[in-house]
Amino acid sequence: MKCLNDYRMRFVLVGFVATIVLGGGRAKADFTFGEPTNLGPEVNTAYRETSPFISYDGLSLYFGSNRPGASGDRDIWVTTRATIEDEWGTPVNLGPPVNSPYYDNSPNISPDGLEFYFVSNSRPGGFGSDDIWVSRRQSKDDPWGDPVNLGSFINTQAGDYGPRLSADGLELYFNSNGHSGFGGNDIFVSRRATVLDDWDPPINLGSAVNSQYHDISPSISVDGLRLFFSDHELGGPYRIGGYGGSDIWISTRQTSERNLEGYWGEPQNLGAIINSSHIEGGPCVSADGRVLFFHSTRPGGFGDGDIYEAPIIPIVDLNSDGIVDALDMCIMVDNWGTDNSLCDIGPMPWGDGVVDVEDLIVLAEHLFEEVP
Repeated sequence: MKCLNDYRMRFVLVGFVATIVLGGGRAKADFTFGEPTNLGPEVNTAYRETSPFISYDGLSLYFGSNRPGASGDRDIWVTTRATIEDEWGTPVNLGPPVNSPYYDNSPNISPDGLEFYFVSNSRPGGFGSDDIWVSRRQSKDDPWGDPVNLGSFINTQAGDYGPRLSADGLELYFNSNGHSGFGGNDIFVSRRATVLDDWDPPINLGSAVNSQYHDISPSISVDGLRLFFSDHELGGPYRIGGYGGSDIWISTRQTSERNLEGYWGEPQNLGAIINSSHIEGGPCVSADGRVLFFHSTRPGGFGDGDIYEAPIIPIVDLNSDGIVDALDMCIMVDNWGTDNSLCDIGPMPWGDGVVDVEDLIVLAEHLFEEVP
């Protein structure tokens, strides 16, 4: 009877949410993935496309490719679109000074758009095989400056790869087989006090994330609570619990505050919707947490490896009756102000640690939808 008595509150809240939507802690909620979609022949080719990175505004997608027109073994390319509803345009080679006659890949741009991190192999001035470099510019309208090697704190004589910045630009995640670790490749994080400071010596993310196998290509969500990464792609052995080839995994922590560190949880395989018996890797999550980009060699593509996207979908049918309706709204009302993971579905698909208006907005967006 309590739910029926909450109907009046329901209508007040729905009206409040409608006003917000139309007008413009701890995260634990469940979510799932929609079917991956190949980005099509405008982006993918008969060659190999890898390591996608989506800009924070969702309008530029950077990736590596060995397609014709490259200046080296592999170059970094970018495709753009006018709005997130539009199709991707024809990719453009970034050209020098980012691309070189060598191998250039694994792009990542800072949230302010003024730093461009990438990997280059055997470029003069490096420390080993794969090194991490950064190119800077004064404004988004300026060209990229000459790349600078991140130095011996980050780079080693072995391989250092997969740079990914946190949303505030103060943490750099990457994988390396040159720093001390648990397996062939481990994931590390380096920090800096401000964007003008140098990077500190890297810290291994520990045995919860890293394994005796190869753990590579980290991608940190904007809220800092989800870490996506993959197995090594050049042959096994692979992490136990996968689907055959290189898979994408996810680890969760309870807080992103650096002074509390936050313990990363046991990694979970993203499952058969995303992973296959072929190679999946290079995960990158959009800033709003709603789309996962990755590359795959699964059948049905256009070449040796294609870029795919898959929606990340919050589970909004709270009572699992097949429709999002007033009963789900009442469940959320009953849990208002708590950290109930069932109802914590926004603003990211996995929530933010409290049931509040952010979750109500997400639920309102799906009201009266039928859920398989």
